[in-house]
Amino acid sequence: MSGELQAGDTIPSMRALARSIHVSVITVQKAYEDLQRDGFIETTVGRGSFVSARNKEFYQEEQQRIAEEHLQAAAEIGRVNNISLEKLTELLTLFYQEDE
Repeated sequence: MSGELQAGDTIPSMRALARSIHVSVITVQKAYEDLQRDGFIETTVGRGSFVSARNKEFYQEEQQRIAEEHLQAAAEIGRVNNISLEKLTELLTLFYQEDE
């Protein structure tokens, strides 16, 4: 999620990861299955597991959904408290550009 891993990067084998973090191989297997199901990794028999190129899109969609929830809440607060759309837009623009 942080961008530390790039699409195509190899991730540790299930056994190696289980050994390094001191958990059961079955626990790691379940985690890898979840990651694969959600599109974060791809596993090829005999080659191993790799970071999927699709994970960035999935993450971006999830973050957009979260932003939409916050914006919906802000819009409701604005409507209830008679804060104009222009003022809300001005505030959003200010916050968005704050770190530029």
